Amino acid sequence: MPAYVPLVPPAAEFGPDGQFRSALYGDVYHCTDSALGQAEHVFLRGNGLPERWRGRQGFTVCETGFGLGLNFLALWHAWRNDPARPRRLHMLSIEAHPFAQAALRGWLRQLAPEALRGLVGQLADQWPACLPGLHRLEFEDGAVTLTLAFGTAAALAPQLRASVDAYFLDGFAPDRNPDLWQPALMRDLARLAAPDATLATWASAGHVRQALRDAGFQVRRQAGYGGKWHMTAGVRAPQSAPAVDDAWAVARAADGAGSGEVLVVGGGLAGAGVAQALALRGRQVCVIDAAGPDSAHAGHVAAALTPVIARDDNPRARLSRAGSQRAMARWGALPPGAAPWRCGTLQLERDAGRTAALEETLRQLQFPADWVRTVDRDEAAALAGVPLARGGVFFADGLLVRPASLIPALLDTPGVRRIGAQAAALRRVADGWQVLAAGGKVLGQGATVVLANAFGAQALLRASGLLDALPRMAQMHALAGEVSLLPAQGWAGGPRCIVGGEGYLLPPVDGWCVAGSTYEHGAAVAEVSACGQQANLRKAAGLLGQLPAGWAGLQPGQLPGWAGWRAVLPGRLPAVGPLAHAPGVWLAAGYASRGLSWSALTGDLIAACLQGEPLPLPADLLAAVAPR
Repeated sequence: MPAYVPLVPPAAEFGPDGQFRSALYGDVYHCTDSALGQAEHVFLRGNGLPERWRGRQGFTVCETGFGLGLNFLALWHAWRNDPARPRRLHMLSIEAHPFAQAALRGWLRQLAPEALRGLVGQLADQWPACLPGLHRLEFEDGAVTLTLAFGTAAALAPQLRASVDAYFLDGFAPDRNPDLWQPALMRDLARLAAPDATLATWASAGHVRQALRDAGFQVRRQAGYGGKWHMTAGVRAPQSAPAVDDAWAVARAADGAGSGEVLVVGGGLAGAGVAQALALRGRQVCVIDAAGPDSAHAGHVAAALTPVIARDDNPRARLSRAGSQRAMARWGALPPGAAPWRCGTLQLERDAGRTAALEETLRQLQFPADWVRTVDRDEAAALAGVPLARGGVFFADGLLVRPASLIPALLDTPGVRRIGAQAAALRRVADGWQVLAAGGKVLGQGATVVLANAFGAQALLRASGLLDALPRMAQMHALAGEVSLLPAQGWAGGPRCIVGGEGYLLPPVDGWCVAGSTYEHGAAVAEVSACGQQANLRKAAGLLGQLPAGWAGLQPGQLPGWAGWRAVLPGRLPAVGPLAHAPGVWLAAGYASRGLSWSALTGDLIAACLQGEPLPLPADLLAAVAPR
């Protein structure tokens, strides 16, 4: 991706003529009195809809210029009203100037046509924070998805991965916003086109039609709408199919019809995230894990899920942001105890100099204040409800998660079955792969296998003759760590939000505050220890300025706690994606200490590819986490 560029908010208002206008571009968003008619005439009928989607399992639309979302609402409305609709409908829409949630809700209440009013609240309720990148929204129990790409089209279009059946080209007028009609952008969008893709736009300028022809479309002028003489419609020109060498496309093809059972090796955070994402899309899943119903996180009372920020908005920061948003959306409807608690996170730096640097980073990134903001010591203490050593930044979306409850809830998704066994090797067979136990017993067979068994994936790849092509995976190592449970009654009931920095301290769960965590290189076992508890108490004291009087008498070695392993790769990014040298085999491993951040995101990433959906991550992040 190009260098980070903050999002520019829209400057929208009603003009003297009563039309809803962009002050940035001096153009109308749409005709106020005929928005639905325009969407139906130009974009739906211009793309042959709803007729073209009938008889299909899925249909994908790509839009330039989301605006207030009226085209999406019209498309969704048409899908709802068509008895012969496709099973799944996807829209991928680019928007450089997204509205804030409250503004979007308010404008749509005023401007949405009556026929679409029933959908407005659903869209506004799910509307994401105005953060750069891709945001996945789901409606109709996941049958309708909206993938919002926030940023400039020139930067984002080359990064998108989808198979597009229809294009809605709906930016501001070419003479007002020429960047959205450039030949290079048309070529980038055309790269996503399915063989029979169509397009439609209200624009009919000659240079726009020529750019579309040069991008590989056969275009024609036809009758316009709302006072416009003409509009443009088109269809992808016949062309020979290119050789498929993209690992994601090969893996999708290896999955066959996309209906067979998927084998997932590993039943922890990684495997449970993949299993749930696939099962929610109607796939049958078999999870193979030696622990059986007893997760490796049994006894792990609570953990924190907090985004990362970095001045250059590097891949780790962008992935953590996307992972946090996906976890909230994917896990929010789980049963009480398993669903995350959005309590917020206070991130405290070690000293005043680092705090100042963090504040400067936020000024440069210009993230919305309702997502992250700086707080001084007094405000931090008020948010936490306890005295703190210093101020820092507050993430409103900080989540407290109970892994021991979350993982079983994910694995209880209908369509997921479990086998309590240790996978030892993979064996290629004519129609896919077999997962074998140590004695050669076949534990499962399928066209697609996902290795989500943390550090165990390395040994499994080695035993299967697949590790030599993955030098980074060969460097994966296991790192032990532990958390300690501190009694909430010893400290005024504990903090009201997550307090993080050099270590972390969580709000109480069942009367205990979790403090963590340790990092033990070269450990032979992961165990609760007096040394580890002393380290966790020291970190808690650093966040608070000193240990509360009620905790001063706690004896390291006599506290409850939990210990486990992290699978760590060079660079501390996970390995997620298909194996190019073993079509049908996927990796979801190396989550390090960010298992909660990656679980829902990577599950949806793998499931989206297998089910032919637009991918919820841009290409450069796919490359950053690709198994290698």
